[in-house]
Amino acid sequence: MEKSFDKSDAPDAIALLKADHREVEDLFEKFESAKGDGAKKKLAEKICLELKIHSLIEEEIFYPACRGKIEDDLLDESYVEHDGAKVLINEIEAGGPDDAFYDAKVKVLSEQIEHHVKEEEKYVEGMFAQARKAGLDMDELGRTMMARKEELQAQAKAGGLPPAETTTFEDVRA
Repeated sequence: MEKSFDKSDAPDAIALLKADHREVEDLFEKFESAKGDGAKKKLAEKICLELKIHSLIEEEIFYPACRGKIEDDLLDESYVEHDGAKVLINEIEAGGPDDAFYDAKVKVLSEQIEHHVKEEEKYVEGMFAQARKAGLDMDELGRTMMARKEELQAQAKAGGLPPAETTTFEDVRA
């Protein structure tokens, strides 16, 4: 996922997002069969990083481009689904395999992401199909998203990304 693209060979937006989906699905499968706390922690950290980057490029670039061009309900649900995942991501990143519920949190995150991916990729009525039908410039969006993704990957390598921030949930801890 760290391949660098020049402007001419960047994937279109939907191809980029689908490639991210396949990468994370593969990581979840590897986590399921991983043996040992070290391997599980490393895979869980990679899953969380990939999902943080993916949700940021969707929320900063793709979703705003879709607003007003696809069903608002579908877009709103996507933001809320991201926030549910972000809560688990932050819990997983703050913990470790020896923590109670660690494996369960990764499993539930996997299930949430599987549902979210189906909603986005659903043939005809899914978000990606609606966005393509609306005539969004997927090549330009892809270039913009790829550039942002590379920035976020560099930031992650240099010192890490901050905890994922929710946009639709209120912090009720007071």
